[in-house]
Amino acid sequence: MAYAHSRNAQGLRHDLGEHLHAVAMLAASYAEAFGGGEFARMAGLLHDIGKASPAFQAYLAACEREPERRHRTVDHKGAGTLAALEHTDELAFLVHGHHGGLPDKAALITRLKELRGRPELADLLAQAAKSDLLPQRNAPGDALFPEFASSELAVETFLRMAFSALVDADHLDTERHFSPEQTAVREGAPDLSTLAARLRAAQQSLSGQKSDPVNLVRDEVYRACLDAARLAPGFFRLTVPTGGGKTRSGLAFALEHALIHGLRRVAVAVPFLTITDQTATVYRDVLGEGRAVLEHHSEASARDDEAGSQEYDALWRRLATQTWDAAVVVTTTVQLFESLLGRSTRACRKLHRLARSVILLDEVQTLPPPLLDPILSVLRELVANYGASVVLCTATQPVFAKAPGFEPLGDVREIVPDPARHFRTLKRVAYDWPALSEPEWDWQHVAAVMRAEPRALAIVNTKSHALALLDALHDPGAFHLSTLLCGAHRRDVLALIRGRLERGEPCRVVSTQVVEAGVDIDFPVVLRAMGPLDRIVQAAGRCNREGRLAQGRVVVFKPAGGGMPPGPYRAAGDLTEGLLRGGIPDMDDPALFERYFGSLFPLLSLDAKEIQPKRRRFSYEAVAAAFRMIDDDTLPVIVPYRGIATAEAAEAGLHAIDHAQRYDDLLRDIESAVARGSVGLARRLYERAQPYVVALRRRQAEEAQKQGLLSELPGALWKWEGGYDVIRGLVAPRDPEEFVI
Repeated sequence: MAYAHSRNAQGLRHDLGEHLHAVAMLAASYAEAFGGGEFARMAGLLHDIGKASPAFQAYLAACEREPERRHRTVDHKGAGTLAALEHTDELAFLVHGHHGGLPDKAALITRLKELRGRPELADLLAQAAKSDLLPQRNAPGDALFPEFASSELAVETFLRMAFSALVDADHLDTERHFSPEQTAVREGAPDLSTLAARLRAAQQSLSGQKSDPVNLVRDEVYRACLDAARLAPGFFRLTVPTGGGKTRSGLAFALEHALIHGLRRVAVAVPFLTITDQTATVYRDVLGEGRAVLEHHSEASARDDEAGSQEYDALWRRLATQTWDAAVVVTTTVQLFESLLGRSTRACRKLHRLARSVILLDEVQTLPPPLLDPILSVLRELVANYGASVVLCTATQPVFAKAPGFEPLGDVREIVPDPARHFRTLKRVAYDWPALSEPEWDWQHVAAVMRAEPRALAIVNTKSHALALLDALHDPGAFHLSTLLCGAHRRDVLALIRGRLERGEPCRVVSTQVVEAGVDIDFPVVLRAMGPLDRIVQAAGRCNREGRLAQGRVVVFKPAGGGMPPGPYRAAGDLTEGLLRGGIPDMDDPALFERYFGSLFPLLSLDAKEIQPKRRRFSYEAVAAAFRMIDDDTLPVIVPYRGIATAEAAEAGLHAIDHAQRYDDLLRDIESAVARGSVGLARRLYERAQPYVVALRRRQAEEAQKQGLLSELPGALWKWEGGYDVIRGLVAPRDPEEFVI
């Protein structure tokens, strides 16, 4: 008898035949949602055939005899990879990659040549066939592929989704053997029907309470979302002005649409960590705490690790993030798309859950133009072939349906009829545009305008500009927000800002674009450096957000010396200045942004990394390496954020978290985990470190190393040894070309 895994805590070995058939059945059940059941079943039957070899069985025995010793493993993928060729070549991608990740086709071909030269594998497969471990070849005419998987891109995506089903099934069956208590923890999350009922009840409690224009618009948007939920699955646009209830109403559409059409879950992707927690908080307010909402992003992982991995719901969340087996998932666009175009088992494992789901993309205008072609291509696949619905949410809608430069999405239906009417109703700001002849403003001038206002927010284009304005402002009570501050620090600063605004106290903030998309703050005056048109209107969303004033004021200025980030950002800024030369635009007309993006996209490369050609060549490793939604010319640096030691911070409850102790504990635990070779624990610790990480450009990092300001931690992190200021954040060596926000 051959075994798949060594003895568990009960002293039982895992029978190989039982494991193969269990994985096959589970993988098939997952892939059935997109017509890949038979393909995934065959992959499950083949994936661990190589474990029948005497060498692997001896390895398992050695592990049992000396459990404390690290034994050199024995390859068990080769035999199954060869056997896959007897059915269809594409199965070899899954079998060969089920531990290390999907390979490039060229590398797989090289590997297959090597495997064919190993006679012991042929002998093993012959023995496996005699013992009925090896599945029979498919009869002529039997199709393993669904009909839609005919083009190269369709096959590339199908293999990725089937790979997800195999990997998830393999992990779950292995978990049942070694950790059945974890398998039990995975159960018990509320279903879509329960969550939809909770949202309806919460909405009913608000009905008729207020009849002011803002709440009337929110009620209309909500009802429009319920009406549109009946429409057939596909692409949708939710175009709602700031303050129009987009977050709550978008969730209502997604839940009702899923229930009506038998879809399985709602996945919500937001662009920045600054608003993931905000969005999840809104959802928890109406859906409940506990397991109602699964957050999958680095700061949520950190919170759960801090709560203690044995806390029951925290353990459920940690396990559920591996699989996205929850009715409502809140994640980031980075996590979503780097998984959809990833190749590792960890990244791909959850992807099959997106079949027959509602995918809601918030602030969709923030998707990076250089990656739009592959992003939209994957979305088209999910809608056309995997039964998904995709909702594009923003106040500034790009024209993905018909813009030149890439293949259109097709029929994208508007959820809210005549959205322009709501923009006119919720017009809450007046724009002060710079005259064509108006000189550029230096930072002293910008600071003077801010000082004339008790509460003002200035948003600039770069971190160096933010620091220059902060110096010119010379206000000891001013706040600063940029990615020079780690995530935990930004969250604390936002809490203090909101407190001051609620109390009507003086509050001046200098920020980069980190506050623009969806951050819930409300200033009477917002100053915005000239930049892309959509960024300017998003900045305006932080002005008179709640409509408490008759009209807020948005001042757009040209900073002295320019200084917009290069690439698409600068191209969009230049286009905006060109539009202004033709007259003052109506920023409350949503059609303006269709014209704007329709003019912008043809100016840009929408597949700058040539992802699509790599996908057509089935170069999974190359695609994963090239597809990065965040600038990868940076190093992750953990900084010594110690909290904000003021009476105001204490009154706001920010001292409840001892950041200094967490930082010290984190460094100790990371070094200990790596020293013990505990890769899984080290990975979770790196996730726990994310709230204390700042991305430092490599040029600055090299200079910092020379100055002794940076030291390498075990693994993938660096430790900042230099200054970290409670206002300015990481005090880095000057980089005149610093444009990361």
